[in-house]
Amino acid sequence: MPDIEKQLQNVSYSSRGNFGRHVRQKIKEVREIYDQGNFPEGLVIKRPPLVGTSLLIENLVGEVDVKEKIWEYLRSREVGMIGVCGIGGVGKTTVMKHIHNELLNESIGFTKIIWVTVSQSLSVVKLQGDIARKMNKSLPKGSDELERASRLKDIMETVKYALILDDVWDKFSLQRVGIPEPTIENGCKIVITSRSVDVCNYLRCQIVKVPPLPQQESLNLFLDKIGQDILQIPNLENILKDMVAECAGLPLAIVVIAGSMRGVTDIREWRSALRQLRHCVVRTEKDSEDEIFKRLKFSYDRLPNSSIQECFSYCSLYPEDWVIRRADLIEDWICEGLVEKLGSRRQMHDRGHEILNRLENNCLLEKGHDGDGEGVKMHDVVRDMALRIKSTGPSKFMVKAKMRLTEIPEKDEWTEDLDKVSLMDNEISYIPINMLPKCLMLSTLILEGNAELKQIPECFLANMPLLKFLDLSCTGIEALPNSICSLKNLTTLILRGCRRLERMPSLSKLKALKKLDLAEAGLCVAPEGIEMLENLEYLDLSAPKLEVLPRGKISKLFRLQYLRLSPIFSTDIRAEEVARLNMLEYFEGIFGQPKDLSSFVSKLNHFRRPKNYWLRVGVETELEREGERYFGKFNNDDIFRKVALSYCKIGYEDELVLPDDLRNLWMASCNTVADISISLRNLTQLQTYKLNNCKGIECVVSSSSSSSSSLTAMSNLQKLCLWFLPSLRDIMKVEKTTASLAPTTSPHIFSNLKHLKIRHCPKLKKLFPCELLQVQGLQNLEQIIVHHGKGMEEIIGWEEEEVGNQTTTPILIPLPKLRILGLNWLPKLKRIYPKGGVMACDSLNSIYIGDCPKVKRIPLCLGRENGQPSLAAMKEIYIYNPKEWWESLEWENPDDEYVRLPFIKYIGNDDHPWVRIQYGCDDLYQLIRSL
Repeated sequence: MPDIEKQLQNVSYSSRGNFGRHVRQKIKEVREIYDQGNFPEGLVIKRPPLVGTSLLIENLVGEVDVKEKIWEYLRSREVGMIGVCGIGGVGKTTVMKHIHNELLNESIGFTKIIWVTVSQSLSVVKLQGDIARKMNKSLPKGSDELERASRLKDIMETVKYALILDDVWDKFSLQRVGIPEPTIENGCKIVITSRSVDVCNYLRCQIVKVPPLPQQESLNLFLDKIGQDILQIPNLENILKDMVAECAGLPLAIVVIAGSMRGVTDIREWRSALRQLRHCVVRTEKDSEDEIFKRLKFSYDRLPNSSIQECFSYCSLYPEDWVIRRADLIEDWICEGLVEKLGSRRQMHDRGHEILNRLENNCLLEKGHDGDGEGVKMHDVVRDMALRIKSTGPSKFMVKAKMRLTEIPEKDEWTEDLDKVSLMDNEISYIPINMLPKCLMLSTLILEGNAELKQIPECFLANMPLLKFLDLSCTGIEALPNSICSLKNLTTLILRGCRRLERMPSLSKLKALKKLDLAEAGLCVAPEGIEMLENLEYLDLSAPKLEVLPRGKISKLFRLQYLRLSPIFSTDIRAEEVARLNMLEYFEGIFGQPKDLSSFVSKLNHFRRPKNYWLRVGVETELEREGERYFGKFNNDDIFRKVALSYCKIGYEDELVLPDDLRNLWMASCNTVADISISLRNLTQLQTYKLNNCKGIECVVSSSSSSSSSLTAMSNLQKLCLWFLPSLRDIMKVEKTTASLAPTTSPHIFSNLKHLKIRHCPKLKKLFPCELLQVQGLQNLEQIIVHHGKGMEEIIGWEEEEVGNQTTTPILIPLPKLRILGLNWLPKLKRIYPKGGVMACDSLNSIYIGDCPKVKRIPLCLGRENGQPSLAAMKEIYIYNPKEWWESLEWENPDDEYVRLPFIKYIGNDDHPWVRIQYGCDDLYQLIRSL
């Protein structure tokens, strides 16, 4: 503004336009100054970016020299490209996984360790995306390969990286992908594993060959997998050595063959197996891929029957390195008829788990986790073996899964002897209108995951008369062709996630159909003829837009074992219809109002109820979506029975009626409810009770005689979660007029409770009254997690009038199974237990304490051996408070402090900056949330 004042001193007027230009210029300057002080990544760095993520590894057997040679090249300034070569199954990936994890701890200057599995179908676009994701970056969507390469190169040049590319089959150009070439100046390294020396030479790698294991190390690995006890069988040692020798020093073959012989104790069977193995590997050329495949086939041939062999082969239909969810795989087996027909679907799932366990024990499948649940996966060499078997058998597979195909395979690839075709998870967007494959024996067609596939031509399915299993889930199809009605043998039709699907022909002619899955489909009207599907066993109609389903149609499907309905159907469906389904094992429905649920349950109580059910009322919440993944239909081995209520007005209408065999009750955002003890009175099997964001809840359970039946419900409870309850004052309220809580007069409240989790309950001052623990105890409690409780003053407390009556004798409260104690963000917490009392916690292994500045004493009576403190179970103590606070604490046994020291991890303490980096505040919060 001084410039403007100076101008006005020299002239009698000034243009408004000049002011505007001046203001715009000043705004621009201010923004530039502001941007200089803007730190989008944050001004305070809690921790540096993670170097990488550890990989699950198997024990390393042999390869010591190989490992040392690779480390020598990694440390060398002159070597930038390293190629680890060897035939399939020799252990290339295993040794590199060990090196990868060691690099995380001894990064020798690398700021990023990147692991990417390339696999047989090399795609430059996919490889670019995978590397960028491992760098926590993304590439421009819709950009071409060249633009992506340029962007990836810019990203990678900002870090000193070690890039491991596992299982590379084909030659490729680093420049085309966008990977900067390692040089002495940038200090970066690239390691590739490949079965091909030519690939490594093409990339100008320093070659490191992984040789087969020596005989003694092979024998040690075999015994490690099968058990040392096997040597106690008389006269077996020589046969065992001969069998190990036939494995040719290939670790994968050793592991798989040992798995197939596990449990065999008859020496005659061992001799027979040795003859079979020798017959398998005879005339094998050295260093050929047959050397591993024929040995693996020995284990395949030893599977008990052809059904289990087919179950194993089915896993090869999934993409390479794919983690397959166990429940999904078993469900597919059932639909394909690979699991024998049993009395119930639950029994068939149990049988499927038995088969999977056998395949895992035989080492033909590996355990895997995808974040969504327990799964299995195939080693890429084992998968190659399975596909090779199918390529020469009478019923052939065509598997081109996750190969980034943009077009359907050519017509000449659709041979007449094909049995199963998997094109899942590709980018196929179009099937030619004149495409007419002649696949007279085809039984399975999987097009799942081709999101841009909008249409199936009428003629495409015309020459597939034996098609039984058709999976079009998560495709972009808008309508099904009428020709689908001619598939008289079709038993499974999966349209899950087809959000664009609007039209379907009548299904009345598909008399063989057993499974119809329309979950999350875009249909507004249920398919015609659905009531004619008399063999239907599995029906999922949870498409959010479905509106029309005349009453009486569901009850005609008397073979149904699984039924899931959309909200509109659930509100209108009659309990009598569901009750008529005598074979129904699982039912899920969403009701509009609590009265609809009560009416349904009241009527269903007079009939046979499904063993598994999930009844929901109101708007679905994120909590419910998490619950769907947790409970997951047939995923759980245990039977579950659940009711979830969200955004409901409870208390204004008739009494809420719940199933008397209910095991899991969730309530979210039901703000009008203050006391549901009446609804709990008959729930003698309740195991999980979750309350979330219910503003009217003041007390979970009361000891008053009027609610004594609700105390019975609490006696079997195992998990109690109380989240965001602003009015909650008591978990258990002991009424003044109530007699003593003697076991002879009251049930053992919370006597089976295992997990207690409290979050954001600001008016809750204490968890339990001491009287409860004195009389009954919490002998099964394993976890206590409390955080964000600004009103919490004590964990276990006396009534105020009782404080003055305490004796000088310490009151011992046993918590024999308590494993985890987490107390976080409790600013008013003064004590865990009143003075004069101690908690006996012999099983305690984890303590998490953060932002509890007023706590001065931790009255834990830990285990003692020979009079000395013993923490045999203790694993970790996380402290997010100053170190001085921890050192000032009073303990029941002062000597225990010296035992606790090895487990302490100070978080956020200025004296321990390395700990602050390794365990940031957000990490602790996520850690507690996950408990």
